[in-house]
Amino acid sequence: MATIERFEDIQAWQKGRELTQAVYRFSRRGEFARDLALKDQIRRTAISITSNIAEGFERGGNREFIQFLSTAKGSCGEVRSQLYVALDESYITQEEFQQLHDRCIENNRLIDGFISYLKKDRPKRPKIPITQIIET
Repeated sequence: MATIERFEDIQAWQKGRELTQAVYRFSRRGEFARDLALKDQIRRTAISITSNIAEGFERGGNREFIQFLSTAKGSCGEVRSQLYVALDESYITQEEFQQLHDRCIENNRLIDGFISYLKKDRPKRPKIPITQIIET
């Protein structure tokens, strides 16, 4: 297993970036592009996936990172919900919907796996009593 040294190494971030690119590509066409509210919201939500993964990683602690990963996972669900609106309004085809929907599901799986890894497999940092910190 490769070492993760920067957020760009995280597979969920990479797949989130691909999802964001696809959302932008589909949302710049036809009626979708003219529905400013939906277009802006789905784009912001897609960006939120990668942004939360990056911010959580940069925070440095597993507990905070897991919290940000959970937010990114929630954003994947929000994109999926917005895709239904785009489908219902005929902004995207059923095939396009399925392609984007599948990307969201894949991202959720990757994020879930990463959260599980951080909860179970990462060594816990020992708690240092405050008196030791002050005395040092």
